[in-house]
Amino acid sequence: MRAIVTVNGKDQVGIIATVSTLLTLHNVNILDISQTILQGYFTMTMLVDVSQADIPFADLSVALEEAGTKLSMAIHAQREDIFHAMYQI
Repeated sequence: MRAIVTVNGKDQVGIIATVSTLLTLHNVNILDISQTILQGYFTMTMLVDVSQADIPFADLSVALEEAGTKLSMAIHAQREDIFHAMYQI
């Protein structure tokens, strides 16, 4: 299964390292990544493969949200099919 991870908030050191380390610890592969900084605000979107994850997807989502709280950022994970369904007209 693939998922979309989004990260948004004020730019700071260590955002990508924190998220990618957490994903690595749970055996989640990053397939694609896009990030930008606009007037001091950081946005990142990642396509990840969670099929080999060592924890359930719901637990991974919670872990990412908790990491976001520690960084004072919003980090969310959604299954790819739900993400696409939300953005189709």
